[in-house]
This record gives sequence, structure tokens and C-alpha cells, in this order.
Amino acid sequence: MPVLDRWLPNFDMHEVHEAILPLAPEAALARALALPAAPDRIVRVLFQLRGIRGGHLRLDRFAREVLHLEEMERTPTTAVSVGGRQRLRLGISFAAEPAAGGSRLVTETRVAAAGRRALVAFRAYGLVVGPFSALVRRRWLRALSP
Repeated sequence: MPVLDRWLPNFDMHEVHEAILPLAPEAALARALALPAAPDRIVRVLFQLRGIRGGHLRLDRFAREVLHLEEMERTPTTAVSVGGRQRLRLGISFAAEPAAGGSRLVTETRVAAAGRRALVAFRAYGLVVGPFSALVRRRWLRALSP
């Protein structure tokens, strides 16, 4: 069961990315949350184009201070943050589990729109921004690889 099921079970959009890391699950999650939100030049440029500040912050601080998400769950192998703004609820999770050679780290993002108007607006926004959002998450996971 995805960890976000407990905090944002109903959603209109979701995105999942994963990587196998040669680390114990606890170390993989700790490393992910300590990663700068903009770990490389590509993500820094994408953040600049969107006017997003705080790329130097660790991911856990970025979620709280920039995205204004509340940490809902934190264990040695899971971290879930959820929040809302402008008729949208956003949830982001990281979960690490044992896998051959180390651990499998999964990040999932979910968005739930409050009402049809918000959903239509978000879907239009998602068509433009969605591919870049997915790229950011893939770059996060790539930055974790040794």
C-alpha cells in the first residue's frame, strides 16, 4: 500500500518514480531528504523559470518552507508531506524498502483538486508543467546515485 494512501487517498493526478540505491533503506531515505531541492543545473534553471526559490534547501525543508506542506508521517523509511493551496491538495512521499543490492527508493506525488473548475485549471497547467515536474523528480533520484 503506498504511504500516501493514508493521507491523500483520493487524487486526480499522480506520478511515481523510483531508483535502486546501494544503501540500506534508512540511509537511502536520509540521503534523499538531505538532497538539495535543486541538486543540479537543470533543476536550478527549471526553478528559476518558475520563480521558485529555495533550491539550496534540503528536500525536507523545501517541502515545509517553500511548498508549505505539513509533515504527516516520518519513520526511518518513509516521509510524507501534504498541504493545500488554491483549491488543490498536494502530497509528496518518499519510501525506501529493501531490494537486491540495497534498497528501492520510491517518490510519489499526488494532487487532488477541489471542484471541477480547479480540476480543469490544474489539468491545463499540468499539460505544460507536468513533464518538467517529472524531470525534476528523476533528477532528484539521479543525484542520489553514487
